[in-house]
Amino acid sequence: MKTDIEIARSINLQEIKQVAKNANIPEDRIENYGRYIAKLPLDLINEEKVKKSNLILVTAITATKAGIGKTTVSIGLALGLQKIGKNAFVALREPSLGPCFGMKGGAAGGGYAQVLPMEKINLHFTGDFHAITSAHNMISALLDNYLYQNQSSGFGLKENLWRRVLDVNDRSLRNIVVGLGAKSNGITQEAGFDITAASEIMAILCLATDEKDLRRRIENILLGYTYDDKPFTVKDLGVAGAITVLLRDAIYPNLVQTTEGSPALVHGGPFANIAHGCNSIVATKMAMSFADYTITEAGFGADLGAEKFYDIKCRKSGLQPKLTVIVATAQGLKMHGGVALDKIKEPNLEGLYHGFANLDKHIRNLRSFGQTVVVAFNRFATDSDEEVDAIKKHCEELGVGFAINNAFTDGGEGAVELAKLVVDTIDKKPSEPLKFAYKEYDTIEEKVEKIATHIYGAKSVQYTNKARKMIKLINSMELSHYPVCIAKTQYSFSADPSAYGAADGFEFEISDFVINNGAEMIIAIAGSMMRMPGLPKSPQALRIDVVNGEIEGLS
Repeated sequence: MKTDIEIARSINLQEIKQVAKNANIPEDRIENYGRYIAKLPLDLINEEKVKKSNLILVTAITATKAGIGKTTVSIGLALGLQKIGKNAFVALREPSLGPCFGMKGGAAGGGYAQVLPMEKINLHFTGDFHAITSAHNMISALLDNYLYQNQSSGFGLKENLWRRVLDVNDRSLRNIVVGLGAKSNGITQEAGFDITAASEIMAILCLATDEKDLRRRIENILLGYTYDDKPFTVKDLGVAGAITVLLRDAIYPNLVQTTEGSPALVHGGPFANIAHGCNSIVATKMAMSFADYTITEAGFGADLGAEKFYDIKCRKSGLQPKLTVIVATAQGLKMHGGVALDKIKEPNLEGLYHGFANLDKHIRNLRSFGQTVVVAFNRFATDSDEEVDAIKKHCEELGVGFAINNAFTDGGEGAVELAKLVVDTIDKKPSEPLKFAYKEYDTIEEKVEKIATHIYGAKSVQYTNKARKMIKLINSMELSHYPVCIAKTQYSFSADPSAYGAADGFEFEISDFVINNGAEMIIAIAGSMMRMPGLPKSPQALRIDVVNGEIEGLS
């Protein structure tokens, strides 16, 4: 079979104005970024139509290094719905250069279920990530300059909370010292980098409702504390207007197309392990303004992405999904059943049965939010009919809808079964109104503990002294009503990436909290979770090149 990039290049793309026209988007309102990409103005969002659109969340079992294919299923479902005559949009997150050149090689779907042009989407796209990186680091530069220029008058920060960001996996930048050398080089201080997707600016972009709200949130970003324990914000720095200017185009959703020419919106950052991991509210609402069915995804497994989608994105936006689709693979289930990574392509019913515990736990959790759930089985060529039948039977016993997804090989035709199941389920048994994992005015400890014990399966939660100090600070600032975004490994329900399956009864440690006052959420760092990933021993960058004028190595 052709590679993803070979398939992408074989598609005869429509000009983006034609994609817009087919979707009833006014052609004269789009802002072209070349022939095949455009940005859409926010005043095209129609709240009345948003209320009528069927929102579908695609999530997955716990991630494995073998991959689950959630984005491929999301795109495939949109193609399948189009194939059976439904008006469907897919609204996805933008890829990060970090994993594209690190582990994954790309994040635009796969096979015949991709968003296009995949090379541009996977690389610089419309510059949204670069705008966020620039805006974030502009605040860093302006803050350091403010401290330098005002040190003679006695001004300083007892604690500088604002780190820098870069859209590259670089472990060497996690902790650094800046301002070395001559006094004119600035104030010598400890600093560090997170990856751009973990930037508070990214979260603000994804949660802001319009440009005015974007600026309000930027003003509220907490940068540090003065020596008399007063919070120092971007508003105090006086540069919110300049930062808003840098982000003015980035807040507009990006319109592209699928491998079958249907519309897709790609906007906002990934990484539900270290961020909230959802695409932007404005992109989701934009899709819902023009589609009867809108498919969106949340990062990694349902314990991370889906929980944050409900408890943060939906809580803040008022969105109500009609259905949640959970993606499972035989390889992933076998790995969670104790089968070694190098053996998961081999038939192993016993390992598959043991792996059901992971799927079952996710389904129980999703149902606790009031969600109707169906399973999309993402089929691989190595899967045996016996294994597929076993998974189908298990879903029937759980009373959960089951459909095989073959969109990777067959495009929309391969997702017709899933599309029909989705439509039928929404018609007959749509989800109930959302039941959140915690109440808005629970304490920070109560919010963390409800997620950790009820969703993850922890026995109890432990807090380091540093975390307890931050809780006191959060309470003193009266910010405990913010939702909690837990940063933890994507490979386990616990904070231990090697605890596969359905980890249960473990101690869950919170090592620190980060106040995102502009994004209006509290980041809880579980264990030793890093917000700047490192590169693997053999990064995908070794295989990315330009050969005979064509990019190779993206997938």
